Amino acid sequence: MPEKQNPIKLLDYGTLEGGLTRMMNRFRDEGSMTGDSEADDFVKSNGNAALLGMLFDQRIRAEYAFIGTVRLRDRLGHLDMNRIAKMDGEKLREKFAEKPAVHRFTNKMADMTRAVAKIISDEYNGDASNMWNDGSDFSEIQKRVKALPGFGPQKSYKMKFVLHYFGHRDFGDE
Repeated sequence: MPEKQNPIKLLDYGTLEGGLTRMMNRFRDEGSMTGDSEADDFVKSNGNAALLGMLFDQRIRAEYAFIGTVRLRDRLGHLDMNRIAKMDGEKLREKFAEKPAVHRFTNKMADMTRAVAKIISDEYNGDASNMWNDGSDFSEIQKRVKALPGFGPQKSYKMKFVLHYFGHRDFGDE
């Protein structure tokens, strides 16, 4: 299959393995990260969705993780980190568990989402894109992401590719 021409410069992701690599291969070949145009569009347009998609990318297919942000938005009627941070934990767990589940570990991911939302609300004015839209280089962005619950060294490194391929930041020259 010939490669599709993409407006985004393809990054070298040869050091990565797993689902995100599969998504970037799909992007290279077909122009879609998740295989679901609605999910792609939502993650492209919403920094909170990009961050939560990476958070959810744990022991489930990567595509399912990013599509999970659409499910959560649809169930809550928003993906507002300020509102999620203030939600009752049991209510959020219930929303995660509705079929099809947002994540296979509904309680853990609901609690983690709420914890991440609290930090985004308190430190980044409720908008995850404020973590990366100030022109900081990726090493600084990675430190910020790594400080969040559920983001270790590998996941915080992968944010570079999530941000780049979903169009939030161009790291083609970095």
